[in-house]
Amino acid sequence: MAKQIITGNSWWTFLCSFAIWLFLYGGLLWYWFDIPLVQSIIDSAVHVILLGAAGIVISNNVAYYRPADGTMKFGYVAVVSFALSVLWVCLSRWILVSAFPGEAQYLHWLNYAIPIHAFVGWMLIASIGFRSQMWYDAAEQQESLQRKEATEKIVREAELFKLRQQLQPHFLFNSLNSINALIMLRPKEAREMVLKLSDFLRGSLKREDEQWITLAEELKYLQLYLDIEKVRFGHRLSTIVTREEDAEGLMMPPMLLQPVVENAIKFGLYDTTGDITISIKSWWQDNMLYIAIQNPFDSELQQPNKGTGFGLSSIHRRLYLLFARQDLLETTAHENIFTTIIKVPQTHDKSSHN
Repeated sequence: MAKQIITGNSWWTFLCSFAIWLFLYGGLLWYWFDIPLVQSIIDSAVHVILLGAAGIVISNNVAYYRPADGTMKFGYVAVVSFALSVLWVCLSRWILVSAFPGEAQYLHWLNYAIPIHAFVGWMLIASIGFRSQMWYDAAEQQESLQRKEATEKIVREAELFKLRQQLQPHFLFNSLNSINALIMLRPKEAREMVLKLSDFLRGSLKREDEQWITLAEELKYLQLYLDIEKVRFGHRLSTIVTREEDAEGLMMPPMLLQPVVENAIKFGLYDTTGDITISIKSWWQDNMLYIAIQNPFDSELQQPNKGTGFGLSSIHRRLYLLFARQDLLETTAHENIFTTIIKVPQTHDKSSHN
């Protein structure tokens, strides 16, 4: 990939530089040193063409081999560029001597200019080598960064998928236990619960590949879960769901609310005999979707701030993996009311799924 960047995108720059050097060097020989025009053109063409070839050689050389150590990289390019400059001077002189064997004055000037040619050639070839080396190193670092980001994305998505998959057996286990308890005592409600559970699991399969859904879709899916729980607990469980109209189209990860509501039911209904009401409220504020779930609890029997369980910890982990923030899940307990607040940042990329 790095070699394509240099040999592909830089050909036009290379050809322009070649033409400029050819013109300037030939003009300098003709105007400053009074070398005949034909000899100036041929001399310039030979030197510049071979110099360009040496530049291509060192550029491709460092593309295939670059020492890992920084000092070794510098020394390697310096040595290779010096060898190429010596080869460039010798080959150029051989060609020009063969082209003008009887031009004593020109050949005398050519021999006199060998040290200057060698030094200038070394500097130019070395600069091409160092520039190519930095270019290839930057391209390699970019590719390495892209591979690292791709790997991290795969790992993050795999962990998110695992968290989502862990929620389903947890809920399914509880539901099947409830169905088993209802079969003998209330078979009609057991059949109803089986049908609702089937609808719930079918909805889960449809959302398996979805990364983002709207709040309205999530609440509709959550209602299937609440219908199942109401069959389990009957009149003891009631819910109040309120949402602002401008929040319905906001995006959020799927199946985010079900484990939170399950946690609310667990701490609200288990080990109690009275009726409870769970409220779910959502609103939009400061480019953030807020969802608050509240449930009553018996402070003498339960400790909601301790051991909130797999449900809330999994939600906290999912939000962190998606947004790299630790402040998107808040839980508070005040006057026998336990409140869970979920915050989902809204960005352009996620809103575009709407």
